[in-house]
Amino acid sequence: MQPRSQLLISSLALLCMMHASLAVAQVLPSPDQGRLLATGGVTQLEGAGGGGLTPWATITGYGSEDSYGVTAHITQVGTQDYRLRTAGVAIGIADRLELSLANQKFTGSLAPLDKLELQQDILGIKLKIAGDLVTDQDSWQPQVAIGAMYKRNHVIKGLEALGITSVKQLGAINDSGVDYYLSATKLLLDHSLLINGTLRLSKANQMGLLGFGGDKRKQYQLLPEVSLGYLINRKLVLGLEYRSKPQNLAVDNEKAYYDAFLAWFPNKNISLTLAYAHLGDITVFNPKNQRGWYVSLQIAQ
Repeated sequence: MQPRSQLLISSLALLCMMHASLAVAQVLPSPDQGRLLATGGVTQLEGAGGGGLTPWATITGYGSEDSYGVTAHITQVGTQDYRLRTAGVAIGIADRLELSLANQKFTGSLAPLDKLELQQDILGIKLKIAGDLVTDQDSWQPQVAIGAMYKRNHVIKGLEALGITSVKQLGAINDSGVDYYLSATKLLLDHSLLINGTLRLSKANQMGLLGFGGDKRKQYQLLPEVSLGYLINRKLVLGLEYRSKPQNLAVDNEKAYYDAFLAWFPNKNISLTLAYAHLGDITVFNPKNQRGWYVSLQIAQ
């Protein structure tokens, strides 16, 4: 199957499932917020429920198995030379199915990339297939979920003087693609500890902002991601995250992401996450390890 046909089929399947799931949500009662505080996680950079850098097996919101929950988020990451803003909405249905829609906007502030603007839209779906985060405390069974993210780039802005308007001109094979992932999340209430492991199958360069595949490597790669969280109390979670990255492009010596975060859940309607993130090199045009603050606000219903 041709890559473009595969992406079209994947995106149509995601859209059909979203339409069907929203129809189901219409016959469910209003959001009951029946789950424990913080069990929906925060919102990940690509719009899924979980940590900041990596999706977890958690389902967004606080809706119980008889209801649903809705979240909206805005996230800002600022490094020495770049800014990344993500905004989006998500719905968790019956504590089993999650659908999300997000937009990422990446801008530069240092020449020669001070006019750079990259954007992409991300449509996500996640399905819980085994386990329960809270009720499986008497076994080592984690909550397990599978998911997919369809991503599509906008036109590159700010590099018109160089004749560059598409990620393909930077060496990417495609300007759209699909990430697939499997996440397992275990909450150990007796030890106030949350552990998550995610395996992601991806071709995405810098999460897809620089396209998919490249002049160095075209194939899907299996990439591990890890999160650890310590529950200081029922409203505060301190943690670490690591996310491995591919190296597909000659113009981008891509490095792993990692961060240290503090998430605050004052109630079930709002959460705030503050992190210090290390994003590695972004492009060879500005070869500098990018570090900076990450702030994310999530509103839940």
